[in-house]
Amino acid sequence: MAAVDTETGATGDLRVVIAGAGFAGLTALADLAGLGRARRRDRVRRRAQVTLIDRNSYSTFQPLLYQVATAGLTSADVAYPAWTAVHKAGAHFRKGEIIGIDPGSRQVQLADEPPLGYDYLILATGVSAAFFGVTGAAEHSYSLYTRRDAIVLRDHLMNELERRSEAGDTRELTITVAGGGATGVELAGTLAELRNIALPAAFPEIDRKRMHVRLIELGPALLAPFRENLRDYARRELLDRGVEVILDTEIKQVEADEVTISLNSADQPGGQAAGVSTLRSDLTVWAAGVAAPEWIGKLGLPTGRGGRIMTGRDLRVTGQDRIFAAGDIGLIDGDPLPQLAQPAIQQGRHAAAQIRRLAAGQPTQPFSYKDKGIMATIGHRSAVVELPTRVRAKGTAAWLAWLALHLFFLLGNRNRISALVNLSWRYLTWSRGGGVIVGDDPPEPA
Repeated sequence: MAAVDTETGATGDLRVVIAGAGFAGLTALADLAGLGRARRRDRVRRRAQVTLIDRNSYSTFQPLLYQVATAGLTSADVAYPAWTAVHKAGAHFRKGEIIGIDPGSRQVQLADEPPLGYDYLILATGVSAAFFGVTGAAEHSYSLYTRRDAIVLRDHLMNELERRSEAGDTRELTITVAGGGATGVELAGTLAELRNIALPAAFPEIDRKRMHVRLIELGPALLAPFRENLRDYARRELLDRGVEVILDTEIKQVEADEVTISLNSADQPGGQAAGVSTLRSDLTVWAAGVAAPEWIGKLGLPTGRGGRIMTGRDLRVTGQDRIFAAGDIGLIDGDPLPQLAQPAIQQGRHAAAQIRRLAAGQPTQPFSYKDKGIMATIGHRSAVVELPTRVRAKGTAAWLAWLALHLFFLLGNRNRISALVNLSWRYLTWSRGGGVIVGDDPPEPA
């Protein structure tokens, strides 16, 4: 559809702007680095001036945020400096927030910054917590999507435990996790292990029997994308760790110290009757889904479910020839993909490849997702793995595979080594009061 960009001249710089330093954005940046260096073997002989925009000066490895939130890793372990990736790619970095896009003049408008021109734009900004209109959820629950979210949750939890320990507070402490996907299961399992293993040593004044962890899921099963036997295994493992699992239940309202729920069936532990009831919840964590942030709706681009940006099969935004959406923020019309790391990585690579093709006067190609499988951990030496080759694993072997893969995808050797040391220290010393990391840095302003 698009030919060689004659408006900027065949020998001039091709301006590519990437918004978002997540999996999709950094993958696109790395793939465009060759174009930026104008290698002779490239079919495109023009240089690319690539600029990465993000509101933070670092990239966050989101799959391990629950470890930060439960004081197993420092927030630095899951953060990678954006300027390091930019320097390696021979690109530029602009710290800022997008407040508008003008496709006509090809400019990205930034808050408190001059506009930035582009020839091609990749939107890979990621998404944020979706509260689905639940009353009080945004005000009274904690999210777990950003580095700041994890630090705030960790500090609140540890400060509460410390306060109760010093004051001899013997009241019940109930933590509710909303959402039975991978994040909710991983967080609930680790919170239960923190209570069972670390609490007696780190806070001996607190009776661990008075700390309760509850997981509420709207659907009939946990980890819905997995096979039934793996879903059942995950539920049994959580129950064995002392997590109260409530399925087929909708959260209707969240308040500072309680949640109101509506049970869709009576098939629950303890045989609760279906209907509306109120449960005590001293700390509620929202892991029930994600949606596009509100500012995306102000860009004037077509959006679909969850406010995500609609795209064609080649990942170009519907109605736009020079704007791509990759990763969680994009929604392919008629072919929604799971919001996982692998789809984001593959889409970032595909968007970069299509820019190469367009700059060379070639037509774009449709995106084709190559399923690499899914995995989730329930706790120490307990995980589930499902591969497209019909390979399925659970238990210690799956946990080791999960650990190895996550350490591999962490950006930076320092982060890999630090995360490995901290996680090893956690599992080796929890029962002796070690492995609890707090106060490594304050949260950044919202």
